[in-house]
Amino acid sequence: MENFSELNLNESLKHSIARMHFKIPTPIQAQAIPPALLGKDILGTAQTGTGKTLCYGIACINKLLNDRGSNALIVCPTRELAVQVGDVLNGLIENTMNIKSAVLIGGESMQKQLRQLQKRPRLIIGTPGRLNDHLKRKSLKLHQSYFLVLDETDRMLDMGFIPQVEQILKFIPKKHQTLLFSATLPQNILKITERYLNDPIRIRVGSTTTPISKIKQEVIQVNEGEKYNKLLEELYKRKGSILVFVKTKRNADKMADRLHNDGHRCDCMHGNLRQSKRQKTLIAFRSGKIRILISTELAARGLDVPSIQHVINYHLPQVPEDFIHRIGRTARAGAEGCALTFITPNDRQMWNGIQRLIDPNVKQEFNTFKKSSHRRKKRFSRFKRRGNNESKPFKKNYFERFNNDEHRGKRKFRFKKYSRRGRNRAF
Repeated sequence: MENFSELNLNESLKHSIARMHFKIPTPIQAQAIPPALLGKDILGTAQTGTGKTLCYGIACINKLLNDRGSNALIVCPTRELAVQVGDVLNGLIENTMNIKSAVLIGGESMQKQLRQLQKRPRLIIGTPGRLNDHLKRKSLKLHQSYFLVLDETDRMLDMGFIPQVEQILKFIPKKHQTLLFSATLPQNILKITERYLNDPIRIRVGSTTTPISKIKQEVIQVNEGEKYNKLLEELYKRKGSILVFVKTKRNADKMADRLHNDGHRCDCMHGNLRQSKRQKTLIAFRSGKIRILISTELAARGLDVPSIQHVINYHLPQVPEDFIHRIGRTARAGAEGCALTFITPNDRQMWNGIQRLIDPNVKQEFNTFKKSSHRRKKRFSRFKRRGNNESKPFKKNYFERFNNDEHRGKRKFRFKKYSRRGRNRAF
């Protein structure tokens, strides 16, 4: 398939696609849409920013137009992703199609969502937690949902949502079409596929562990104490919108305050913020009112802001795979982008793991790390010799110093109570 016009689509949907100026499909769209239109189950893996939303969106709306007795359910791991999917699909739905939709996510008014459901929407987009809330209230009926999409399934696995997803699937008709998309395919996802998908067509586009070629990657080696000042230098040098990833919610709040005091138009986004605040921040970032968005891992997947020129990894992710998802926020829809990563001496092990994921044959070494590594080895060998030579007297003296006068009246370490192995482990 070289053009959307070649697809056997409903005429109203063809008009919507042309109105939105979609002409040439991406690789994942070219491979997944034709079998999806034939009613086949799909297991798709592709990098972020490759057009997966439009891929299942076209198949979904075409199904609703051709089969007036069926509904569709799209399950997303995060609120932001659900809202974005709703925006894309509502853009495809024209008034003449007579298809109502509802986005059911946590952090929003339950009463507002109940009013939406009273209008009997045929397209439901939601997060697992809120969907289950409505199912328990019996305000949501899924007995006619013959089209199911599980988006970012590996992310749902990471967030512990799979039991909730399985609970939702109990309300879906046995004979239904499922489109499952995942950036990676761990063993647990494959088990879900075997259990819930019927002879799926497996589609894989590109490598899910290799960054998009249009992303220019830069690495800065820096000590922890100089990190923030180096960040300020980079922010002043770079033009366009910037997404900065940090490790914790506290880091995000603190950095947003510091950057704001230093004269930058910035804000932060993390899981502790209300949904209304998160939406307001995203709208401001998309419109350019704020240039810098500081975020936790919350924005590593699903966030689709086409105008992000730079992604900065101020802290490395805890999982190497998340590095690919982070830098995938730039260079969206064929554009070019830049990813900058700060590396401190303490990051060496994690950075090497990331490098091995991207290229198993890579041999990455940093001169700035060799010295500190050598010092650690030297200290360890000196400590080891000291412990081996003096053994029990050395360790006993150590615990006697611990049980000094200032610890009287408190629990003490009873040296003779433990075996030699136990003392060594405690030491």
